[in-house]
Amino acid sequence: MQKVKGTYDVLPNESHKWLFLEKHIHMMMKKHQVDYVRTPVFEYFDVFHRQTEASDMVTKETYDFEDRSGRKMTLRPEGTAGVIRSIVENKLITPNQILKTYYLGANYRYERPQKGRYREFYQTGVEFIGEKNALLDAEIIQIAYEIVHTLGIQEVVVKLNHLGNTDTRLKYQNALKSFLVPLKDQLSEDSKMRLESNPLRILDSKVSSDQAILINAPVLKEFLTDTDQAYFKSVIKILEQYHIPYEIDEKLVRGLDYYSHVVFEIQANIDGFGSQNALGGGGRYDDLVAELGGPNVSGIGFALGLERLIIAAELQGISFEEDELHHVAVLHMDHESKNQAYHIYKKLLNEGIHVTFDFSNKAFKTQLKHALFHQYAYAIIIGKDEIDTNTVQIKNLVTQTQEVVSMKDIMTYLNK
Repeated sequence: MQKVKGTYDVLPNESHKWLFLEKHIHMMMKKHQVDYVRTPVFEYFDVFHRQTEASDMVTKETYDFEDRSGRKMTLRPEGTAGVIRSIVENKLITPNQILKTYYLGANYRYERPQKGRYREFYQTGVEFIGEKNALLDAEIIQIAYEIVHTLGIQEVVVKLNHLGNTDTRLKYQNALKSFLVPLKDQLSEDSKMRLESNPLRILDSKVSSDQAILINAPVLKEFLTDTDQAYFKSVIKILEQYHIPYEIDEKLVRGLDYYSHVVFEIQANIDGFGSQNALGGGGRYDDLVAELGGPNVSGIGFALGLERLIIAAELQGISFEEDELHHVAVLHMDHESKNQAYHIYKKLLNEGIHVTFDFSNKAFKTQLKHALFHQYAYAIIIGKDEIDTNTVQIKNLVTQTQEVVSMKDIMTYLNK
């Protein structure tokens, strides 16, 4: 038996990276007072397959199935729609207040697996619901950047664009389509299909021949209203004030159709990361809450790929080790002293000490070698002589000094 294509196992030698990253995310969210939500990994088909959503993700890549009662279901391909469904269903939106939520979990897309991109993949994301203003846009961009930057990942930049409102996008879409129709035969096969369903997505094409054609295409910013341009400048001014590195990318559209106005992507320019260097991104959505049965309020959010974050951190040599793990190893000299060693281990554990104990019957020298390899600070050693005298040997594994300590004074010694 083998794992399904596009999935992976997190094994013991890798799991600490995931735990470290998830802890980092939870800490960042607590700092910014964003509340955690968890939604089902499958939803009713219509939560994702809405009439207004014609993105490749939804039309080509979702895992859809019928349950035993014949109801159409979809494994979530992204987190936002399910979170908004939950917020609306549970009536969490309060007038004149900003609802701040985040999530962390698995998503599913049937696409070609490649480095850092899988059919089952994990994301964390944030959604702010309830108001539209430049401060909120800048705030959520800063949170996304901070999660990445405080991990220690360098060479990170925020790519920005403004998609305008619904009318603006329609006018631009028509202009772009008029420009591209005479050149249709020169477009890639995917772009030919997008020309009919969603011309804006052609801007996001990674095919070099498509990009060459787009050099002379109409630019969206020429269609923005004065109000939209002023709003975008306000967001940029705030990012500059707080020293967030950014670049304007007029071809940035993101992969979902519900986005409008400000959109962004967090990218890392790291050797070995590949041309698809996005760690995540997001943007504002004006209509999604209402489409899912809620009030007519705006929202903004982002998602970051955990696999991508881990790869980026590894490429830059960032450690995922906790600074204070496994300070003390309790070692037993022989089988007779193992039970007493276990008793000491449990006592230290209950006192909140980071402690480890070897449950196997390894020889003392092997236990000590293991403790040295994992760079534990202290080893508490107990054998027959120590049991008889009600003492232990405490060895400083850094200085290699060793002292005899009464069993009742172990905590006092360690605290000192």
